[in-house]
Amino acid sequence: MTAVGGPDVLVAREVPTPQPQAGQVLIRTEAVPVLYPETLLRSGAFPLPAAMPLVFGTQAAGVVREAGAGVDTGLIGQRVLAASNAFGTYAEQVCVPAESVTPIPAGLSSIDAAAVTMGMSVALPLLDTAALTGTETVLIQAAATGIGGYLTQLAKEFGAARVIATAGGPVKADRARELGADEVIDHTDPAWPARLAEILGGTTVDVVFDAIGGDSARILLDLMTPLRGRMLSYGFLSGAPAQVTALDLIMRGLTLTGCSGAAWLAGVDRNRAAALERAATGSITPLIDRVLPLAQANAAHQLIADRVPLGTIILQP
Repeated sequence: MTAVGGPDVLVAREVPTPQPQAGQVLIRTEAVPVLYPETLLRSGAFPLPAAMPLVFGTQAAGVVREAGAGVDTGLIGQRVLAASNAFGTYAEQVCVPAESVTPIPAGLSSIDAAAVTMGMSVALPLLDTAALTGTETVLIQAAATGIGGYLTQLAKEFGAARVIATAGGPVKADRARELGADEVIDHTDPAWPARLAEILGGTTVDVVFDAIGGDSARILLDLMTPLRGRMLSYGFLSGAPAQVTALDLIMRGLTLTGCSGAAWLAGVDRNRAAALERAATGSITPLIDRVLPLAQANAAHQLIADRVPLGTIILQP
């Protein structure tokens, strides 16, 4: 990454091979997921906590080749999923702290592991936080891909009685239905909350998994179940977090849980092994859009900016 900006700031270059320091492992990467939050970091929507130029990327699946001082050499040769807070994964090789790697179960490909880890690691704590009881109507936003796609696959297993989904356009709507949604609304229509009201027909939504944020979050409050309705806010595809005040919630007897911050992210980290195990046992379907050569990272970011993918784009060295 040469600068903050559009996808073209990502360029392929040769750099020195990284060397594992104490507490680190060197991984030969086999599959690198392109994650939506990475596109926000690249664009400058969030501050980038590192100087540029830098090797971009935060996750990769691959094989441990070397272990630094103080690291169990038994890790060498193991396939793992690595998460790097210091970036560096859009590369043929990357060094990460040994405690940041999660073993990939036998029988699960590196491509599938890279595709499911982030989305599933977030979906599982979201569902746990929702505390569904088997009677709720839930609304899952952006339900065809990423986190929303895994929420849609798992919602009824975790206790949803009825799953209403939003998706961007007819192709993604069809995918959301395939994943388990009972009804799907096109959220590219600005009037989509009105369509939700029609579908509800006088009933209410008990749980909203809010990936869109913005003004639509406040509009949805009047369609939620008083006293026990809850909104889990974890994204802002609209460009802004949920525009909801404390008074908005108090007057309706609703709750909003902000699913972010250090404590939340620690819980996401703890769910990586469970996410990989579910993919390995076939209890969820990995959502993969396509596999591109590593040198086409900028093309992958452009596809995400254009809202094209129906799953995770994987870069392959």
